Amino acid sequence: RRMGISRDHWHKRRATGGKKCPIRKKRKFELARPAAMTKLAPQRIHTLRVRGGNKKYRALRLDTGNFSWGSEAVARKTRIIDVVYNACNNELVRTKTLVKNAIVVIDAAPFRQWYEAHYALPLGRKKGAKLSDAEEAVINKKRSKKTTAKYTERQKESKVEAALLDQFMTGRVLASISSRPGQCGRSDGYVLEGKELEFYLRKIKAKRGR
Repeated sequence: RRMGISRDHWHKRRATGGKKCPIRKKRKFELARPAAMTKLAPQRIHTLRVRGGNKKYRALRLDTGNFSWGSEAVARKTRIIDVVYNACNNELVRTKTLVKNAIVVIDAAPFRQWYEAHYALPLGRKKGAKLSDAEEAVINKKRSKKTTAKYTERQKESKVEAALLDQFMTGRVLASISSRPGQCGRSDGYVLEGKELEFYLRKIKAKRGR
C-alpha cells in the first residue's frame, strides 16, 4: 500500500534541531488529502465525506464566481476569464489554477449593467460610442420629475477611480479570489480597487517586463 498524506508533527524535528521519536503510528484524525488544484474550465465539483460526517465540496474545475464590488456594495455572478498573478507560485498562473488569493481577470459586463441601471450614466464607454437600443433605453429612459431627482442625487456619488475605469473600457476587471475552491466548491471574491489594485497592477507589469 502507498503511504497516505499526513498532517502529524512526529516526523518534524524539534526547534533545536534534534529528532523526535514518534510515540504512535499514523492516526485517522491526522490524515490529509491531495490538493484540489482547481482548474479554469467548465464546472466539475466532487463531494467528500469528512470528519464528523460533514461534507466538503472539492471543485476540480470552475469558470464562474460571485464577485463583490466593495465600494458600490454590490455583488454579481460573473465569468472568470484568466488567472494573471499568484503571489506564492508562478506555476499556478501558467496552469490557470484557482486558489484563494489568486488574482484573476473577470468579465465586467454584469457590473457595468448594474452601474448604468443604478446611476443612469454610461460606464467605461468610449467618447461618442454608439449604445445599443437596450442600453439606450436604460440610460435615457423617460422618467418622472421625482425619479429624475432621485437619479440626479445618486449621480453625485457615482465617481469611479481612474484605474478601474480603464479596466471597464476593456470590458474586463481584476479581482481576487477570497473563497477556498478546494474546500467549499466556489470561487467567489472581490473586485480590486484603490491601493490594492495599484499594487497588483505594478506586480503584473513587473512580471511581464522580465
